[in-house]
Amino acid sequence: MINYLPIMLNIRHINEMMHETLAGLVNLFVILLEFMGLIVIAYTGRKAFIEWIKHDRQTRLHLAEGLAMALEFKLGGEILRTVVVRDMAEIVQVGAIILLRAALTFLIHWEIKNEAAEIEKEHSKTKIAEKSEKQP
Repeated sequence: MINYLPIMLNIRHINEMMHETLAGLVNLFVILLEFMGLIVIAYTGRKAFIEWIKHDRQTRLHLAEGLAMALEFKLGGEILRTVVVRDMAEIVQVGAIILLRAALTFLIHWEIKNEAAEIEKEHSKTKIAEKSEKQP
């Protein structure tokens, strides 16, 4: 009779090793995505502050676009984190974080749309005023 126990233990060991390797890679990429999001926030914040000092009218728009991009990186990290989730408590926690970040992304995109429309409205008013000044 063939003893399958050593083979099954070896397969279980290989499975655990593969899971640990995958978990390590996922955690590495989650950290990289989070770091890229932080870099985008820092760069956008610095750029927006300089624009604010110069009284640029599009400062809010540029800041919102940068924050939206940073949230996309961070949301990608959270989605990737779901690959190695093992129990229900972690699933609920990661799901709640994803929902919050998705809601923030939605609100920022809504703000971008409104701010862009307001800038376009001001720009068209300026063009109309310039045309009326040129006409005798």
